[in-house]
Amino acid sequence: MTSLLELSSASSTTEMPQQTVKNDGEPNETLNQQLAVAKTVLNQAVDLLDNHLVSDEQLSVQSQFLPGSTIGKHLRHARDHFTLLLESQRNPPPHVMSYDTRIRNTPMEISRAGARTALLETLRLLEDVVPNAQLDEPITLQAITPYMHEFKTTFGRELWFASLHCVHHWSMVRVIVGEIGIKLADDFGFAPSTLVYRGGQAPLGKANL
Repeated sequence: MTSLLELSSASSTTEMPQQTVKNDGEPNETLNQQLAVAKTVLNQAVDLLDNHLVSDEQLSVQSQFLPGSTIGKHLRHARDHFTLLLESQRNPPPHVMSYDTRIRNTPMEISRAGARTALLETLRLLEDVVPNAQLDEPITLQAITPYMHEFKTTFGRELWFASLHCVHHWSMVRVIVGEIGIKLADDFGFAPSTLVYRGGQAPLGKANL
């Protein structure tokens, strides 16, 4: 079974990735690249629903190794971060958001069709919002730590965080689907930095998504 520790970029080594992915330094190009990453990660979940899960019940199987975890819960939670970020951009500045907002017990936790619809809607929102956003658009991020704190961040930084957060949850999805005997692609649930370090042809390990 895949270890969650493998999500780190280079395990216990201190070697740098074998290749580095550069952009031309333009904010719009950076956003375009991050849009491609976000779409790739979310489409991995769509592929999971379309080509690997065969029943709605599999979404709510309780993990033996990750207590309280189900595939459906991880899909919903990871998708929520994208949705909260994108929705924050629909109102005029100043933009304020919190990842502590939870929308629990949604159809996507128990229904493959519901999950697919929600993921495709988020992909549509990405296509709609990101091209019109600013990489350095200020955002005030509120967080319960358990104290209420506010942090200054940017749209570009949070878009990348949403993608990396998603990969983290896909690593746990990978554990659960392994428990029910499903094998996923080798790159599912691994950080781009890990895939770059390993080389190979995984989409998230290459610059030309």
